[in-house]
Amino acid sequence: MGRLDGKVAIITGGASGMGRATSILFAGEGAAVVVADLNKDGGEATVRDCKENGGRAVFQKTDVSMEAEIKAMVARAIKEFGRLDVTYNNAGIGGAVGPLENISVEDWDKSQAVLLKSVFLGIKHSVPEMRKVGGGSIVSTASIAGIRGFAGLHAYCAAKAGVVNLTRSASLEFAKDKIRINCICPGGINTPILHRNQPGGREAVEEFLKNSQPLPRAGHPEDIAAMALFLASDDSMFVTGQAMIVDGGMTVGASFGRGGGDGGATGIALPPAGFVGPSFEK
Repeated sequence: MGRLDGKVAIITGGASGMGRATSILFAGEGAAVVVADLNKDGGEATVRDCKENGGRAVFQKTDVSMEAEIKAMVARAIKEFGRLDVTYNNAGIGGAVGPLENISVEDWDKSQAVLLKSVFLGIKHSVPEMRKVGGGSIVSTASIAGIRGFAGLHAYCAAKAGVVNLTRSASLEFAKDKIRINCICPGGINTPILHRNQPGGREAVEEFLKNSQPLPRAGHPEDIAAMALFLASDDSMFVTGQAMIVDGGMTVGASFGRGGGDGGATGIALPPAGFVGPSFEK
């Protein structure tokens, strides 16, 4: 039997990276999946992969910063599959980067809308449907940037710290409904949002990341998908309110960036200032 047999899951940011890997894994474990993303082509490709992995899936174009679109996403899950058991609030962007004094209020607000408000909205609109079926699991993508600081990533660090503590407070409120709420704090994961604009691309980032934590390899989307599966499944029935760190040991005893290069504190080249949007946008 699959670990998610009979369950219905929503995964935001499902068109690429960690969301894509999680969608395919969930489908293979028996879940019916709503793949939510702004990237229509990538999202529909993920749906095809889910079906090839033996599962059921549909694509829902979703701007996670908009409440109406989050509501429509949840409604699509109910319309297509009749219930909701798992929501994975995963969609993300790099957001405003660079020196704090150079960040515009507009870029700061856009960052918080995609990275933090979306998690609030995902929890808010998933809970009523999960309550109807006697419980569920809500998982959100936070980051090790939510538990430590990184120069040039002020908006991202602030938002991800918010995800960690929102996870904790919401878990207290909804435990009585048997709705478990946890988040994942990835470390250096080689996804398109990280390697798309780097010199040398995916291969160069792979080499850098494998030298950035005690376990000598880069993190991959499948590593996060495996943790998401644990948190979504009944294997974690006694786990709630937790920030699960998946970083190859990076936060234990290594400094992100020891691999060198010109990327400053992260070792990954960031724009000197500006806004980093979704991974499918150049």
